[in-house]
Amino acid sequence: MSKLWHLDKPQNDVNRIPTYAPGTPEREQLLKEIEALKSKTEEIPLIINGEPVKTGQTVDVVCPHDHKRVLARAHLASAAELRQAIDAALEAHKSWSALDGYDRAAIFSKAADLLAGPRRIQNIAAIMINQSKTPFEAEIDLAELVDFWRFNAYYMQFLYEQQPDQIYGEINRFDWRPLEGFILAVPPFNFYSIGGNLPTAPALVGNVALWKPARSVLLSNYRIMQILMEAGLPKGVINFVPFASQHSDVVLKHPYFAGLHFTGSYETLIQLWSEIGKNLHIYKNFPRIVGETGGKDFVFVHPSADLDAVAANTIRGAFEYQGQKCSAASRMYVPQSLWPALKQRFLTELPKIKVGPTEDLSVFMGAIITKDAFDKIVSYIEEAKKDSKTYEIVYGGEYDSSKGWFVQPTVILSRDPKSKLMTEEIFGPVLTVYIYPDNEYEKTLKLCDESTEFALTGSIFAQDRHAIIQAEQILRYTAGNFYINDKPTGAVVGRQPFGGARHSGTNDKAGSWLNLIRWMTPRTIKETLVPPKDWRRPYMG
Repeated sequence: MSKLWHLDKPQNDVNRIPTYAPGTPEREQLLKEIEALKSKTEEIPLIINGEPVKTGQTVDVVCPHDHKRVLARAHLASAAELRQAIDAALEAHKSWSALDGYDRAAIFSKAADLLAGPRRIQNIAAIMINQSKTPFEAEIDLAELVDFWRFNAYYMQFLYEQQPDQIYGEINRFDWRPLEGFILAVPPFNFYSIGGNLPTAPALVGNVALWKPARSVLLSNYRIMQILMEAGLPKGVINFVPFASQHSDVVLKHPYFAGLHFTGSYETLIQLWSEIGKNLHIYKNFPRIVGETGGKDFVFVHPSADLDAVAANTIRGAFEYQGQKCSAASRMYVPQSLWPALKQRFLTELPKIKVGPTEDLSVFMGAIITKDAFDKIVSYIEEAKKDSKTYEIVYGGEYDSSKGWFVQPTVILSRDPKSKLMTEEIFGPVLTVYIYPDNEYEKTLKLCDESTEFALTGSIFAQDRHAIIQAEQILRYTAGNFYINDKPTGAVVGRQPFGGARHSGTNDKAGSWLNLIRWMTPRTIKETLVPPKDWRRPYMG
């Protein structure tokens, strides 16, 4: 960043979120915005080279907790539009990649201020209705995108300041270049913030992108694109192009495909990575792949744990946003001595959870995002009901899809620590519990480590410091984000950079400079101040 400009480290926007408590002006404004969204069906175009494009091939975007309500009809890109978007991106690359970092940061800083300020409640309403999030879940999601934009600009400045060593007679420097080509950004449905971060993190450091948002959340993701355009993002830098997978070859077989920024299922990442591998001989450069997939995230309870903290944090970690977080608590290990008391706490507290439409501000859980996701979750619950030798339904197990895709918070006891429900990602409000003998703490920690292929998040609850240290050591590779006496969800940009390894992804830590550096390719420049004028070496005499 060559201009005389310095960014101080930002403060997290999540610390400033409104409460929407009864009687507050933001609550009244939010309810008005929600009613406005529900009163119409919006048309969502592609955005290619900064211009709206309508293809006539559309998909309905529905409200998960009222699935007969069509919030929007969104246009999809065909092969022709994708080629147009690639051409626009590569043309934009010429000027965008040469732009001073200050000017790029200024655009995303303005976008952050718009989102945190005048566009906040409008976007909160879209997240709540399109993604069936409560006001709190919508707020921490929106605040995370604000943080991504502000912190990524700060981390870009930090990376530009990293330069080689110097010595008298020469000047050495890094030219922190963006990648040569375009990035494909493929975010998931569950986080608005990831939807916005995947195309913009590479763009901030000078890249250009094709953005393929998840179909089910095209309304809320389109709001992000509108803010970026309002903030002055130049045409072609980010192209909003949802498309069917049948057209992927147009993107993945282009010689200037430079990278994939992905969050989604393990199976989809494997498929995309395999396709990229087949095409390596086509590309001008080896593409970068940054991927975060799923998890089978755990809560591990030691006999010394504070049960009130365990119960409260597990309920939040397993059931907020209907368990549709890659970090959500999905399996739990509880010592025999504590299970009766913990079970009673669940049976006391879980009936208090209200499940319903999120515009009802007394609701704790909304609906599952799509019918396919609902059916998958239900299949696990039904398996548990049929196999009474392995499983016991402790609480919940009810579901209803007549109006919205609702699943009640469900706790299932598994007698087999490697059963299907203990090892497979469900991605819904289902917590599976395994009871272990108190004297087998170390053995069960090792069991936790080896039970699944995922390694995203996990937590340990204990008052005994030696037990915490032992868990940290044995579970070292079991989670990329590890929590002590806390739920395994709720990573904050800058404070808990997020990502997991094993089958959970490449662990490039969104929310830190580690992610940004993946979208840069430094050139080393040496300038000799007084060059030699004789080719002979002194030893030659």
